[in-house]
Amino acid sequence: MLSKSVLSAVLALAGTQVATCIPLESSIESAQPSKRWLESGSKVRGVNLGSQFIIEPWMAHDEWQSMGCGNANDEWQCVKALGQEKADAAFKKHWDTWTTQDDISQIKSLGLNTVRIPVGYWIHEDLVADGEHFPRGGLHYLDRLVGWCADAGIYVIMDLHGGPGAQFPNQQYTGHGVSKPGFYTDDNYERAYKFLEWMTERIHTNNNYRTVGTLEVINEPVHAGDYPSQAADMVANYYPNAWTRIRQAEDKLNVAADKRVNIQMMDKSWGSGDPSSHLPDKTLALYDDHKYYKWDGSVKTTKDGYISAACNDNRGGNNVIVGEWSLSVADSVESNNEFGIKNRPDQVDWYRKYWAAQVQTFEKSGGWVFWAWKCNWIGGMDEWRWCYKSAVAAGVIPKDAGSAASLSPC
Repeated sequence: MLSKSVLSAVLALAGTQVATCIPLESSIESAQPSKRWLESGSKVRGVNLGSQFIIEPWMAHDEWQSMGCGNANDEWQCVKALGQEKADAAFKKHWDTWTTQDDISQIKSLGLNTVRIPVGYWIHEDLVADGEHFPRGGLHYLDRLVGWCADAGIYVIMDLHGGPGAQFPNQQYTGHGVSKPGFYTDDNYERAYKFLEWMTERIHTNNNYRTVGTLEVINEPVHAGDYPSQAADMVANYYPNAWTRIRQAEDKLNVAADKRVNIQMMDKSWGSGDPSSHLPDKTLALYDDHKYYKWDGSVKTTKDGYISAACNDNRGGNNVIVGEWSLSVADSVESNNEFGIKNRPDQVDWYRKYWAAQVQTFEKSGGWVFWAWKCNWIGGMDEWRWCYKSAVAAGVIPKDAGSAASLSPC
């Protein structure tokens, strides 16, 4: 997500044509979800496992300090400051404890069916170039995590959240805050393609990955208004080539049509251009919409204004998933008397309605994935507007993710 700046599905086979969707659960595999499932008529209801494999210090302050990362802005800076061996040890402890199997069980118990897992390209360590500074050893913990998800019957969106060279300037989610995005070169595209091929093979050959059904080719790239040539090049070259490399990897493995991954790109609402305009095919294409009303300047910053904006929105069709959103409101009002939450249990009722209004709207599309499951801490407090787990504990988000319709003020 942009820190401080982020299904109803039908699998119809007609000859060789497959509908653009998240496929249904296989009728012959009832005990466990099939490779690419969601139950018939289901919407994506999920959470991001933010800061698991790419730590964003703004949302994990105490964790970052306990690791010895101090004032480092991002993972690159922390590894460089600590030294590789010490950093590896600190990150392994983090990977082992930030998201546990109990977390996955709780996610399932809350009526959620999906997790989105943000990862950096450096989790495939062969792709890390000399002079780059990233932690080593994360793959073991990713394998374990997706295995827990599979055992719980949870669908997984695997998200290339941090690309080679950094796809957006000055953002912790890239793993390396840079003044100019370096992703948009042939060499860095090639590293990303190799990551996607490697991950595709892992999805289809490692049983722990059996419920990983969507592969997102890059998270939150530059906006066309700020970086027109880079955005245009990505749409014209990176997206179609990433698509082709993923499908070629599946061809080599003889993956059947109904077992192929959904390939996800940022939706055109993100502002990088139309992601589908140069694709060689749109079968099983999905689009990722990040909708933070907090940063929408058209929204009137009152309680009625936020509810109205959410209730009257429309994010697109079933192939659009709102992959990031929160309960936060504009910086200028988030701590005032109308919206502040610190020692304010009286605010729970309104924020529950705000949650329900957004969920109801996002389920007009393919569904939603909240940012994030867990935080520690934001602004010196348990800021549950960003943290699903904490919001449930505070009574803001109900224990049944499917109850939005009965709670919505829309």
